[in-house]
This record gives sequence, C-alpha cells and structure tokens, in this order.
Amino acid sequence: MAAGDVTNLWLAEALYRLGGVKFGTFTLGRTTVGSPVYIDPKVLLREPRILARAAHLVKTEIDAGMAMREPRFHEFDLVAGVPFGGLHLATAYSLASDVPVIYGVPPKVADGQPKIEGRYKEGESVLIIDDLMTTGGSLLETQRVLAGAGLVVRDAIVLVDRGQGGAERLKRHGLHLVSILNLTQMLNFYMSRGMVSEDDYKLSLEYVRTHQADATDGDGMDGDAGSATNGAAPSEGQNGTALQN
Repeated sequence: MAAGDVTNLWLAEALYRLGGVKFGTFTLGRTTVGSPVYIDPKVLLREPRILARAAHLVKTEIDAGMAMREPRFHEFDLVAGVPFGGLHLATAYSLASDVPVIYGVPPKVADGQPKIEGRYKEGESVLIIDDLMTTGGSLLETQRVLAGAGLVVRDAIVLVDRGQGGAERLKRHGLHLVSILNLTQMLNFYMSRGMVSEDDYKLSLEYVRTHQADATDGDGMDGDAGSATNGAAPSEGQNGTALQN
C-alpha cells in the first residue's frame, strides 16, 4: 500500500473491517451510557501491519501540522501514551519516528504518588497520544500526571474523537487536540458505502448531538471508551453492553 493510500478514511474502513465498529446498545463507563455505536481501536493490535500504518498516519498528520505556517503542534521532545488504549499507538509512533515514549501511571490510592515510566528530564515538552476520546477525562489525567513531574504538555492527538465535547473541555484546560477522525466523519463514510443501516446511522448521529460533555465542568476525571482495559467488547456480529471503567 502506497503512503498516499493511508488516509483517515482508510483508517475508518480498517477499524470497521477488523470489527472495531459495532452498532447496538452499549454502555462505555460513566461517560457514555446507552450509546448506539461502539468504537474499539484496540482491534488494531490484531494486525501489526495495520497498526504500523495507523502510526504512520499519525506521523504524517504531525509532520504536516508542524510544517504549516501556523503550526498545529508545538515542538516536542517526547510522546506519552495514555494507558492503556493509547500506549500501543504511542509505541508504534515512537518506532516510526524515533521519538522516545513515556507514560504516566496515576496513583492507585487517593494519597498516593503518580509514576512515570520511561526516561525524561524536567522541562521537556511532551505530545500526548491516545486512540479514542469521549469526554477527554483520560487525556486530562495524563496531562496532570506529566505536568506534576515538571513536563510541558500543550498538545494531544487521537485516532478517533467521538465528538462529544471533549475537545472543548481539553481546550479549557490548556490542551490543544488534533484528531485523525471524528465519529460523524466515520458514520457519513459508512453510510455512503452502505456499511451501516439508515436507522443505526440516524440513531448514532442523534446520540452524538444530544450527549455532549459540559466544557465548563469541574476537573473530575472520567473514563474514555478506548482508554480503559476492564471492559469486555461484544464479540463480532453481536450486539450487547460493553462495560468499560
């Protein structure tokens, strides 16, 4: 596959073909209840070559964004994967770009100390990478852990933004977001290719429109569907409830 063939719509189709897009009724932790569509970018782990192409797509987006007259990204020394959904993507990007990768581990108890795995120096700049964002809670938690260690965090990139107000919430906390895909783009693509029924298409668009995060909310963290590991996705071809914390 030529580099020019690896586009955001290629990614949308790859996620669908690998079983990472399902329609039904799903609960994705506290932030997304009764969603008619389920997105699971972790299916990329099944196909290392596809994961590598997705990382190349991220690299292309970053390189192009930094080459603009008004860059979409600040210069960065490191990338940080959001545990756990974004960690494999950040690692794949690190291998493709030769940029070191780190990741933050939040404290396990209320009065505990966060931990950062990997080598870094205080004052270095970090770009956060995640696979999926709903309301931005996991990205904000990672930002907080990194900033607490003296690292500078101003930008984040995700494969898929569900389009439920997370970008605005991040902006309020000083974190600029770039997404490769948003859920509305994906739904429009699937509808144009006959990959989704009209009913599922309309239900999903309406859900996104009516379930928006409050950009003026407090700093409490909430889980993003692609960032947790405790959830069990429905098996291929089966609707159900995917619980992710």
